[in-house]
Amino acid sequence: MTALRFRGPVLPDGEARDLYVVDGHVTYEPAAGADTVAEGWIVPGLVDAHCHLGLDDHGAVDEATTEEQAVADRDAGALLIRDCGSAADTSWIHDREDLPRLIRAGRHIARTKRYIRNYAHEVEPADLAAYVVEEAQRSDGWVKLVGDWISREAGDLAPSFPPEAFAAAIAAAHEHGAKVTAHCFGREVLPGLIEAGIDCIEHGTGLTADLVESMARRGTALVPTVMQLDKFPGYAEAGAEKFPAYAETMTDLFARRRDTIMAAYDAGVRLYAGSDGGGVTRHGNLAGEVIAMAGIGLPADYALGAASWRAREWLGWNATLEEGAPADFVVFDRDPLADLTVLLDPLCVVLRGRIVA
Repeated sequence: MTALRFRGPVLPDGEARDLYVVDGHVTYEPAAGADTVAEGWIVPGLVDAHCHLGLDDHGAVDEATTEEQAVADRDAGALLIRDCGSAADTSWIHDREDLPRLIRAGRHIARTKRYIRNYAHEVEPADLAAYVVEEAQRSDGWVKLVGDWISREAGDLAPSFPPEAFAAAIAAAHEHGAKVTAHCFGREVLPGLIEAGIDCIEHGTGLTADLVESMARRGTALVPTVMQLDKFPGYAEAGAEKFPAYAETMTDLFARRRDTIMAAYDAGVRLYAGSDGGGVTRHGNLAGEVIAMAGIGLPADYALGAASWRAREWLGWNATLEEGAPADFVVFDRDPLADLTVLLDPLCVVLRGRIVA
């Protein structure tokens, strides 16, 4: 394979370097005859930590549609994806060197008739741990639970399972080498999940000061999906007539979203970027999530790190483009830390040492 050369500041430290790609890996040793591909700011491959390949608003999609989704994410610079629940078996993506590296969480696990139709395994509390074990064995080391959803009986958000069922399920996942994350909009479900040692919370709009302190102590991560939270007013309006308590809850959670996320940041909770691509949310807009994270008050370097070097380290990949690292990176024509909107228009995307976009 022909050696490739890229020139410019290499983030996160920003040192200007000549970066070479040889046999799919990074080297800073000059390679004779290397073709100069691009000059600009070089960022370790972006990470979408909450994405749903193989899913649309009706459930699983075919492989051709899944490929389109993956290509959209890849071309936008997302080279490592934590697929945070999908009704489709997307394991075949592992065999495609032109598609993003994928960490699968298997299929959502929800309470019977308490989640989006055709999305999840729908089970009762007595069966939760068994399904978690099954998905732990089928996934790439993560399991996705639906922590809460609207209860028609309560007319409001309510935990999907009792705390003891969640605790047994989390313990079972850990025993089988898997980490656990959960969709959580409201507050009621959170204390039991955090106390049981869950590894990550998705959305987390119900977090309070005591809970973020507990998450920080335990090392529980948060993927706030800021863009997804902008849909809360629509959810509230849609449910207002039939479920007024739910509408009031969603309106309150939306109003407090910025303070909630910033309280988690201030407490030292580790935050990561997730576009929630899939379902009704389009793929290929991780940049929008990073921009939204900065828009609520997170520093630009923190927001970008949440979608690059810090997220890569969290998920077990090379955090930085050190000597010998896999050549997964994105080049931009100006400094993203000075203007995050440049993330919307990558100059060059390199995956496994190949120029893919």
